[in-house]
Amino acid sequence: MTQYQAPIDDAKFLIEGVIGLDRTAKIRQRDDISPELVDMLLQEAGKFSSEILAPLNHSGDREGCRWENGTVFTPKGFKQAYQQYVDAGWNGIRCEEEFGGQNLPHLLAIAIEEMITSANLSFALSPALNMGAIEALSFGASEELKQTYLAKMVSGEWAGTMNLTEPQAGSDLANIRTKAVPQDDHYLISGQKIFITYGEHDFTDNIIHLVLARTPTAPAGVKGISLFVVPKCLVNADGSLGARNDVQCVSIEHKLGIHGSPTCVMSYGDNGGAVGYLVGEENRGLEYMFVMMNLSRLNSGMQGPALGERAYQQAVDYAKTRVQGGRNAAGEKLPIIEYPDVKRMLLSMKAQNEAMRALVYAAAEMLDGSLSHNADPSLSALPELLTPIVKGWCTEVGQEVTYLGIQVHGGMGFIEETGVAQHYRDARIITIYEGTTAIQANDLLMRKIYRDKGEIFRQLLALMQKTEDQLAQIPELQSIYRPYAQGVERLEQALTDMLSLELNEKLAVAVPFLMLAGYTAGAWMMARSAIVAHEKLQNSPANSVFYQTKIQTAEFYMHGILSKGIYFSALLQSGAACIASFESQAL
Repeated sequence: MTQYQAPIDDAKFLIEGVIGLDRTAKIRQRDDISPELVDMLLQEAGKFSSEILAPLNHSGDREGCRWENGTVFTPKGFKQAYQQYVDAGWNGIRCEEEFGGQNLPHLLAIAIEEMITSANLSFALSPALNMGAIEALSFGASEELKQTYLAKMVSGEWAGTMNLTEPQAGSDLANIRTKAVPQDDHYLISGQKIFITYGEHDFTDNIIHLVLARTPTAPAGVKGISLFVVPKCLVNADGSLGARNDVQCVSIEHKLGIHGSPTCVMSYGDNGGAVGYLVGEENRGLEYMFVMMNLSRLNSGMQGPALGERAYQQAVDYAKTRVQGGRNAAGEKLPIIEYPDVKRMLLSMKAQNEAMRALVYAAAEMLDGSLSHNADPSLSALPELLTPIVKGWCTEVGQEVTYLGIQVHGGMGFIEETGVAQHYRDARIITIYEGTTAIQANDLLMRKIYRDKGEIFRQLLALMQKTEDQLAQIPELQSIYRPYAQGVERLEQALTDMLSLELNEKLAVAVPFLMLAGYTAGAWMMARSAIVAHEKLQNSPANSVFYQTKIQTAEFYMHGILSKGIYFSALLQSGAACIASFESQAL
């Protein structure tokens, strides 16, 4: 089984060359952020990921989690790895220094988290959810709640979760029934939540649940949702742990993938009511939760290239060593990596991984810009626009890349012992949790494009066109320029087409529009990478193979991947009315 190697050179190329480390340091007002710091962080994260977490990925998948009388035991080695993770300080890389964090830019954090995720997605979900809970509390909680919980969540001594879904209310949160009844200085929470990742585990002594619920006077629908902190164990005035709260895990799910991550059914208030504390104001819970949700969606998008990278490395290793079929001029049998179709599949995996990674990094850097103290308020619109594209497109493409990993292996890919099937199974959930691809597409269309008639989207197109103008001036990159320019023009026309459709027609082709936007945004990043690689080649012969490969990979993306946009564009133009008018009874 292939040993995972973190893509450190690619990450550094993006952070320092394509995205812009100097700009990020200036935005975050961090003079200490330097190429040396980036190299040290990535090297250490890569080492931890490959040596500690990656070896547990396959064994954790085979063993899975175990539930016994309300207690959940994670696979062998997970608890010890978690302790090493927090001891090394990885848990607080994004967090405020006030509570013990390192306050690193999102750009650096997402690169580190990609390595953690690529090595072991099941493990990575716990700190990812904890980070989202920290963000939500930092945004909406009272100073008292922050002082009680944040430092220990940042350190990793305690872990956080989010509790949204109920049996009758999946994505339709307007139908949640969990109750929160006022009681002196707290509330009593009662109800059931499902699909709660790491709702119970053996990593920490306390788990801080963020729970959506309704108070008795709450208005109907999403306007009546409030957010509550519900700890597994109550916290005494001196910060020590007190009595066990009235919350328990009543079962864990049996799933297609991510077996090392417990997905829990949580019951609140079976014995009178779980003690909960209101976050912010009543009936603003969805607003606070979306702070957590948006970060989680960016993190979920990152899981596309993370799993794709793991599948790609294993596929390349197998293709280099698997000897099969034809012979060369000397009569020697060839490894299958020499076969044109295998080369096509591997190049498809490589190109799409690099495009996804670059787009995730770009979105993280834009998020840094929007959070700057001196930021123009309009800057927040671009990362908000990119978030559903990143989440929807990267997770869908991540599935395709892991599928190709199996195909490269042939029949051996279908055998669990090789480990390659796990990447495909694990990737299947990432298009579903944190909002399905259709939810991301509807968010992009209705909340990000339709409300301002595409104005912010045109800003994104303007950035793409700026890159197009740069490409036009480089004779050596014309084979990249021509299909890229056509792709940007195609997306611009698609925006016009979408704005002219009736509502049901828009919704019928919202996902194709998102996918078209994703493939074009990926091309934008590959074009930027090619421009930087070309500049490096002109200025220095060092690493010439690396930079030349960047240009060749970008060229393949433009001709072999971006052309998928033609299909989605055609569906927008001719399929919307057909889908919208089709009788559901005929299906």
